[in-house]
Amino acid sequence: MHRILSVFNPFYLLAFLAVVLHPIAVQAQQVPIPSKPSEITPASSGVKMHPGYVKTIGRLAYVWGWPIVNQMNRRAAITQAPQPGLLNGVLPVAPQGQLGMLHDYIDPEETFVTCPNQDVVYGLGFFSLDKEPVIVQVPDFGDRFWVYAIYDARTNQFSKIGKPYASEPGFYLLVGPNWQGETPDGVKAVVRCSTELANVIPRVFMNDTPEDRKAIQPLINQIVAYPLKQFDGEIKTITWSQTPSIPGPASTGQETKWVVPEKFFDQLEAALDAVSPLPGEEAMYSQFRALLETAKENPEVKELLVETAVETEQEVIQPFFDWKHNGVAAGNGWNRSLNNAQTGYDYFNRTGTAKSNMFDNKPDETQYFYTDNDSNGNELLGKNHYEITFAKGEEPPVKGFWSLTLYNEHHLFHPNELTRFSLGTKNKTLKRNADGSLTLYAGANSPGEEKESNWLPAPEGHFSLYIRAYWGKKAILDGSWKPPQIKQVK
Repeated sequence: MHRILSVFNPFYLLAFLAVVLHPIAVQAQQVPIPSKPSEITPASSGVKMHPGYVKTIGRLAYVWGWPIVNQMNRRAAITQAPQPGLLNGVLPVAPQGQLGMLHDYIDPEETFVTCPNQDVVYGLGFFSLDKEPVIVQVPDFGDRFWVYAIYDARTNQFSKIGKPYASEPGFYLLVGPNWQGETPDGVKAVVRCSTELANVIPRVFMNDTPEDRKAIQPLINQIVAYPLKQFDGEIKTITWSQTPSIPGPASTGQETKWVVPEKFFDQLEAALDAVSPLPGEEAMYSQFRALLETAKENPEVKELLVETAVETEQEVIQPFFDWKHNGVAAGNGWNRSLNNAQTGYDYFNRTGTAKSNMFDNKPDETQYFYTDNDSNGNELLGKNHYEITFAKGEEPPVKGFWSLTLYNEHHLFHPNELTRFSLGTKNKTLKRNADGSLTLYAGANSPGEEKESNWLPAPEGHFSLYIRAYWGKKAILDGSWKPPQIKQVK
C-alpha cells in the first residue's frame, strides 16, 4: 500500500507536470502576433504573377482606385483655368488654390458632373494643400440655407461648415495633413484634410424668383477662396456675374470621361502615393504596389492590366449607373443614398456614387432618393404620363429644402421649352390639390395647361427621377419617410 501511495507523492506530481507542460512554456516564446502593419510581411515583388492573379488584384485595384483617379483627373483639368471664370460660359472654374462661383442656377448644358442641382447656386474649387493652405470666406447668409461641402481625394467630406452646423460667417483655414503652421488672427477654424488634394463646392439655396436672384448676389460675391499668403483679415469680393467665359472642350452631351481605363494603371501609383491608407488598408496597398512593380517589369502583365481595366469598367463600374444598383431600397420602387460622402471602407457605395452622382453631401446634410422605374417596376419612359403625389403633410420633412429633379438617360438635364428641370421648395407657383396634397407630373407631353406649373418635361425615351432632402428631419435620417409612388396614367 505504501508503494502505491508513493506514486501520488506531490513531489512526483510536480515533476510530472513540469515535463508535460514544458512544451506550453516553449510555445509562449514563439513569434508574437503582429500588432502593426510594419510587423507584417509585405507582398512579394519580383514574383511571376500568373494571369488569373493579375486580373483578380487588378479588378480590386480598379474598383478601389476609380473615385480617387476620378478626383485627380478633375483637378488636373479644372485648375488649368488662368483665372476664376466659367468654362464655356457654363462651369465655374479657377486656378489651383482658388474657386469659381456661378451667379444663378447651373446651366442645363453642364456635363462636368452628373445629377446637377437647380436649387442652389454652386461654386467649385480644387486645392493642393501640400503646397499651401487656403482661406475660404463665409458670408453672413442670415436665414438662407447654405453649406460648403469640402471633399478629400477619396470623395469624402471632412468639414462641417454650413447652416446645419450653425457655422459663423468669417474666414476658415483649409490645411493639409502635414501642416504645422500658426493660425492667423481672425480665422474662425482650421479645417484639416487627410489628403493633399481637396475641393470645395459651396451650395447656397435660391428661390426661383427674380427677387431672390437679385438678393443673393451680394452674398455670393463674398464666397471667395485664396492662398493663405494673401490673407489680410479683409473680406475680398468678386462680382461673379461679370467673370469671363473661358474656352474649353466641346460637350458631347454626356459626362466628361474622367477615368480612362487604358490609362488607369499608369495613374494608380500617383493615387497610392498621394492618399495614405486608412487603418486596415495597408494590405491592399501592398498588393497594388507589387502588382504595379510587376507590370513595370513585364509588358505582358501591363497589357493584361489594361485589358482588365476595360473589362472592369464595363462589367463592374457601368452597372452603378442604374439606380437599382446604387444605395438601398427606400420604398415604392425608389433607392436611397447610403454612407454618402462618408464611405470609409464602403467601396461599393463610394465607387457607385462616383460613377452615378459624384459630389453628394453627407447624410446629415442631404439624403438622396432615386429611381429609373415607376412603382410597378416598369421603366420610366417620356412617351408615358406619370403622376407623383405627396399626400398632405407627406412632402420630404426637411429643415432646409427639398426638390424632385428629372434627368435624361445620362443623368443630365433634358433641354425643354420651359427650361424647367426640378420642382420643390424653390418654386412659388406650385398648385396643390383640394385636399392639400401635391401632385407633380412627368412626361414628354404637357399634362394640360392647368397642370403645367407642376410639370417636369421629359425626353421621349428613358429618364430618371431624383429627390433631394437637404437638412432632413428625423424621418429622413432614420428612413421612416417613404418617397411617393410614381403612377403611370392615361
